[in-house]
Amino acid sequence: MRLVLLAGVAAAFATAATVSPAVRAADAGRPVVVELFQSQGCSSCPPANANLNALADRPDVLALSFGVTYWDHLGWKDTFAKKQFTDRQWDYARARRRGSVWTPQVYVDGRSDVVGSDRAELDAAVKDAAGAAAAPDIRIASDRVTIGRAGDAAPPPSGGADVWLVRYDSRIVQVPVKAGENGGRTLPHRNVVRELVRLGSWSGEAASFDLPQPGQDGLSTAVLVQAGTGGPILAAARG
Repeated sequence: MRLVLLAGVAAAFATAATVSPAVRAADAGRPVVVELFQSQGCSSCPPANANLNALADRPDVLALSFGVTYWDHLGWKDTFAKKQFTDRQWDYARARRRGSVWTPQVYVDGRSDVVGSDRAELDAAVKDAAGAAAAPDIRIASDRVTIGRAGDAAPPPSGGADVWLVRYDSRIVQVPVKAGENGGRTLPHRNVVRELVRLGSWSGEAASFDLPQPGQDGLSTAVLVQAGTGGPILAAARG
């Protein structure tokens, strides 16, 4: 398996930051968030894409695919990649005091990370994340999202939390790759993130936020409540 290490091999496999049970996400009413960081130019990523695609139909999982940019100079420019998504992966790394990022990497609820091509490891991480502490309620309307008040079972983090709007393409998109490590292959991608917008902060009190109009038609909507930059995801909901 080939992994991209930007600054040191050992750091990439460091233990994820410890998260207090008080801020662990999710009861049975909300999905576990699975974020795959991958690139169409990475020869190790197609099995990870297949694993994410298989999880996409599960109602207890919100599977999201983020295209990163640091493979783009190796012969093929990823058609979905954005610097913002690479920055998000680095936010997770810095929160864990790591000096590197790599593909295919999966973060589960922003708390633990695994190699995305290892299905057994991925399933175990999702199972471990499910059924943790209760989460604040999220209600999504066409133009507004409301975050409920924190309760005793799900207190907010001391520094507050960020509210993120995610818009993604839930269809299977077949991508013909014409160069690079996957040149000549057509790769199926699903739940590809196209827009990631910070709506504001959540302090633990009930709050609502306006939703901007989507930049393109046909995208699905999700909202994440995340404990700071690169922190654990406290709540999530689909629109």
